[in-house]
Amino acid sequence: MQIIVPPIKSQGIKTKLVPWIQALVPKISGRWIEPFLGTGVVAFNSGFSEALLNDVNPHIIRFYQAIKDREITAGQVREYLNNEGAQLKDASEKGYAHFREVRDRFNQSHCPMDFLFLSRAGFNGMMRFNRKGGWNIPFCQKPERFSPAYVTKIVNQVHAVTCLIQPGWRFVVGDFEKIIREATKDDLIYCDPPYIGRYVDYYCGWSEDDERRLFRLLSDTPARFILSTWHHNDFRSNPFIDSLWKDFNIVTHDHFYHSGGKLENRRSVVEALVFNFPANIQQDAYEVKPNFEQLMLLEERAEYITRQIGGKEPG
Repeated sequence: MQIIVPPIKSQGIKTKLVPWIQALVPKISGRWIEPFLGTGVVAFNSGFSEALLNDVNPHIIRFYQAIKDREITAGQVREYLNNEGAQLKDASEKGYAHFREVRDRFNQSHCPMDFLFLSRAGFNGMMRFNRKGGWNIPFCQKPERFSPAYVTKIVNQVHAVTCLIQPGWRFVVGDFEKIIREATKDDLIYCDPPYIGRYVDYYCGWSEDDERRLFRLLSDTPARFILSTWHHNDFRSNPFIDSLWKDFNIVTHDHFYHSGGKLENRRSVVEALVFNFPANIQQDAYEVKPNFEQLMLLEERAEYITRQIGGKEPG
């Protein structure tokens, strides 16, 4: 399946895991609900026309709401990035002077366009904020970052999500508990919280109490849910798999991620999907294989996404 990549970047983005997650999604008549939207990559590939999308990070929600409201268009993004990219290229301190200017401007005005710039010009695609809510990721040290090809790539990503965000998609800033409590038996909740026990690159952190609260909420929900978490790596296991999540269904998948800018920082982790419904799939070692019925659902969603984007040129 073709994966729609969003314009916002963050460490831990689920782009490579989307096919695996989507292979598990059952047929439902209600909404796609995400209490932890993050970059939005799973939502944009969900193929749902009705969605409730929440994040505690207001900058993510503000950005996608602006796209939904057509306050941000692909054409405006091209003009903005071309302008800011030219200034970055010509700025002193090998571009850092202009990066600092945009960062300081964003910390004052919270402009969604500046948020996009920082997301793409920050070090190693990370997203982190300090205790005062200010952007806290250094410059990638690439003053020529916004080449014509790179700008076009981002513009096309904005265009794709513009086509996929539907009138029935609702964007919310708030605590995950309120969102989960809104779910009905006809909905599907996909949860991708910060991974407990590992480095938390998130807007306001994640604690053991948060993990337990999430467990209680998902245990009680009438909706079907899928939870992304980590199972184990070469050094240790996630203790909450056995203490909390073991009574639900679990499938696993071997995944590589980068924790820094160097190849030697490439690490392997076994990801887990925890869910509360019968799965129409088979798992062979760390590979999930959809059965025929599930493959038909995947094809339907892929066709829906293609129809939404097809025939429309970036503005």
